[in-house]
Amino acid sequence: MIFLLKISLVLIILFFIKVILISIFFFAEIKTAQQKDPAARSFLEVLLLYQGLHALISHRMAHFFYKMKLFFIARLISQFSRCMTGIEIHPGAQIGKGLFIDHGMGVVIGETAVIGDNVLLYQQVTLGGAGLEKGKRHPTIGNNVVIGAGAKVLGNITIEDNSYIGANAVVIKDVPLNSTVVGVPGRITKQDGKKIDISLDHIHILDPIMQSMEELEKRIKNLENNK
Repeated sequence: MIFLLKISLVLIILFFIKVILISIFFFAEIKTAQQKDPAARSFLEVLLLYQGLHALISHRMAHFFYKMKLFFIARLISQFSRCMTGIEIHPGAQIGKGLFIDHGMGVVIGETAVIGDNVLLYQQVTLGGAGLEKGKRHPTIGNNVVIGAGAKVLGNITIEDNSYIGANAVVIKDVPLNSTVVGVPGRITKQDGKKIDISLDHIHILDPIMQSMEELEKRIKNLENNK
């Protein structure tokens, strides 16, 4: 009985040490989750229950072993994390500070993907390759980029800072600074000449094709009315 109590005490102590270490080393990611997710009620809730954070913790460990060329161990950690969180991050991917994966189920990040600071990814986002070529074959994502649910960013392309990729967009070409991309294939549109706000108003994203169609419809109606 005393032995079991000692074991339990040791496990409790180890748990608190783990919580403290995560709080220190992943403080930026936890605060980012609190800022970007209105459902996040507390620091502790994010720390213990957010699968995006735990996928990132596992990736940091896997990436360490990957750089040490211990590829099997690195992949083992990443696959275990995939089973636990539903988020697949290849150990070779390079990820900056403040990444927040909201919900996260179905997110896939490829081996040569590079992600900058303060990036927001929604569920079912794919940062994938576009062929079987060797070397750099996955996207480079800049700082303060938002990628909406279901979006696919494919190939060795660059999404530059402060850009927003709309939900379900398929992006296969470079995206310049402060751009918004929508549609399949992805089309660059402007938000009244302003960069997208990080708070994201998802329902007011302009589609250039839809805008052109609406303008044509107005012209046709005007012509019909003037007959």
